[in-house]
Amino acid sequence: MKNLIAALIATLFATAAFAQAPVAVKAEVKPAAVVKADAKLAKTEVKADAKVAAAEVKADATKAKAEVKADAKVAAADVKADATVAKSDAKVVKAKAKHKAAKAKAAAKVAASAETTTAAAPVQTK
Repeated sequence: MKNLIAALIATLFATAAFAQAPVAVKAEVKPAAVVKADAKLAKTEVKADAKVAAAEVKADATKAKAEVKADAKVAAADVKADATVAKSDAKVVKAKAKHKAAKAKAAAKVAASAETTTAAAPVQTK
């Protein structure tokens, strides 16, 4: 009986030892030089990306500034054109008013001359 118990206990310990998870294989360790080179490459890529982004932002700002400047020039030209049109319209209105005044003055002069001629003419009676 003692032999049987000893055999069962030995079997139990042996089974328990095999039932444990196998020892994990260590991950492959990269040499320090490779890790350092990878880090340097990643840092360089990040710097390059930042430079590209900065250049794009600068180009966009320059483009926007040029568009605003062009829009301001167009607006100034529109204002100048509107002022020129208003000025020429004012000149036309002034010329029409002057013409109308001259016409009225001539008509008044003709009317006055007709009155003096009628008043100065002798009246004939039969």
